[in-house]
Amino acid sequence: MRAVHFGAGNIGKGFIGYFLNKTGYEVCFVDVDQKAVDQFNKNNRYLVEILDDARTVESISPVSALNSLTQSEEVIEGIENADIITTSVGVNNLSRIAPVLLEGLRRRIKKNKNKLDIIANENAINASSTLRAEIEKLAAPGEMDEILTLVSFPNSSIDRLALSRECEQDQIAIVEPVYEWVINQTELINPELPLIEGATYVGDLKPYIERKLFVVNMGHATTAYMGYLYNESTIQSALKRPEIEQVVRGAMNEAAQYFIKKYNVSQEEMKNYIEKTIIRFKNQNISDNIFRVGRSPIRKLGYHERLVRPMRELSELGLQSENLVLAISAGFIYDNPQDEESVRLQAFIREHGIEEAIQHFTGITDDRIISSLKEHYFKLKVREDLPSV
Repeated sequence: MRAVHFGAGNIGKGFIGYFLNKTGYEVCFVDVDQKAVDQFNKNNRYLVEILDDARTVESISPVSALNSLTQSEEVIEGIENADIITTSVGVNNLSRIAPVLLEGLRRRIKKNKNKLDIIANENAINASSTLRAEIEKLAAPGEMDEILTLVSFPNSSIDRLALSRECEQDQIAIVEPVYEWVINQTELINPELPLIEGATYVGDLKPYIERKLFVVNMGHATTAYMGYLYNESTIQSALKRPEIEQVVRGAMNEAAQYFIKKYNVSQEEMKNYIEKTIIRFKNQNISDNIFRVGRSPIRKLGYHERLVRPMRELSELGLQSENLVLAISAGFIYDNPQDEESVRLQAFIREHGIEEAIQHFTGITDDRIISSLKEHYFKLKVREDLPSV
């Protein structure tokens, strides 16, 4: 069995490629990093280091790689012949891979009648549907209907911390032991393939996607932005401060009320999920940089994103969201000169003021919420609103 995976980054190597290989696929990575492509092809393998107490290292083989910029014809042939296609390129890059995918699918439906699932594993809601829409934009009238007789785009939700370590000889991914890969089984088109090892198949993906985004990703971002205020360098060092953990737990507990109300999840289940997540964040085998987790603050402060959406939902339910408000306010203070979005955010605040920035980037129109965010922002700026225990 052959899998083509777009994106040879940390998630691609340490999560998706890892489990595809465990399922029996020979994985071909498609990327733009020529050095990485050369290492895959030279060694026919890469290494995955698991951040458990034993620091287990596994060799993943056989693998190969193609450069999508210089080997487009070979990539198209790979799409023609693949048994499954997956991605982890970042949701903003799905439009960039859509042209070569469309060309490959055009040829495939003429030459290969085997059904094909294309699963976009990105840190976003319904990323596979987004990829399908990007391909459809480029397709000729009626062409997508023909493609969809043989191709489906099942949505998924992924959750695994994946880092990397530099090595001249090998590609090395570093991952935490805990993970979650949830795939919408009702959207699969090829029932002949084995279920992917390590993946969970469900009929309704939405609660899993939202739980990951509004609890795990939200808690991670909250830790980063609060950690920045306290001049901490890593997620792990930040959570050694009881005052930061207090805010992170508080925000998670607030978000939990949304799932309890909307999806009828039990209080006990959400409590256990939050505890497991906090333990993951505190893993001392990991050193997770604040600036890595806090990057792209404009995206993370968006209307439908991890911080603002749960706060809005709680407001509509008439429930408390004080810690989420604090986290959002801290996000507007986060300032990393090496982060393009952070630079743009701070420039906008300097030019237009915080109130207009809140409205512009969060999309919030409720004057009461805007006023609360503005108040917390100014207090945090002068460190008057920092939690203490």
